[in-house]
Amino acid sequence: MQIIFLHHSCFLVEVDDKVLIFDYFDGNRVNGYHFTGKVPSYEKNTRIYMFASHSHRDHFDMDILRWDKQYPKIRYVLSRDIRISPNFLDKHGISPAVREKALFVTPEHKYELDDLTIRTFRSTDAGVAFYVESNGVSFFHAGDLNDWCWEGAGGLLNGSMQRNYRHQIRNLSRYPINVAFVPMDPRLKEHQFQGFDFFLKNTDAEYVFPMHMWQDYSGIAAYKKQISNREMAERVMEIERENQVFLFGEDRQGK
Repeated sequence: MQIIFLHHSCFLVEVDDKVLIFDYFDGNRVNGYHFTGKVPSYEKNTRIYMFASHSHRDHFDMDILRWDKQYPKIRYVLSRDIRISPNFLDKHGISPAVREKALFVTPEHKYELDDLTIRTFRSTDAGVAFYVESNGVSFFHAGDLNDWCWEGAGGLLNGSMQRNYRHQIRNLSRYPINVAFVPMDPRLKEHQFQGFDFFLKNTDAEYVFPMHMWQDYSGIAAYKKQISNREMAERVMEIERENQVFLFGEDRQGK
């Protein structure tokens, strides 16, 4: 199995005969940032599954709906807050027929798509988080599900956020997780590790990738230094750059 950290919250997973891509967007869609993640080229008939947790521009790019021309077997798993009506697609030069390749999902439901089992969790921001099982391997992508403790938001709002986040993670903890992708957003300042730490301590995820870091990965090493349990620290994957490749079953190290 190969995992590529493309950028921000976008990860590409090659597992068995399929490719799963979570929350991809073009690198120039977010003002003030230039992300450099590149999706590799694949054979025309590769089974590609594009997941988008919600409509925010750092998680969804309308242009992925054009990829069906290159990959006829592509399927889309989109949070229902992503609006792509036939009229909207036609206006943007995208065939409305692409909707037939899309599965629209809502929070706290279970879906079957080909040989994927997909469970959704309710985000504390927008859309959903994804739990995906395929041939005995399981993945969790949090999207914007996080303990968003913002400075100045007030104890009432931040307390409600924390309760909602922990409720979702406790529900998730019933399921085995091989690989997880979880926010560690530096904009939260002293609260940057709060949601990530709760996730790590309350799930059995084998490998946990920090994400949503806005190209500042310095918090990963700082967080791992705080962990006294060596085995727990080793579960945290160290991201250093965009387009970093991680091999599992062959090599634990990124390249």
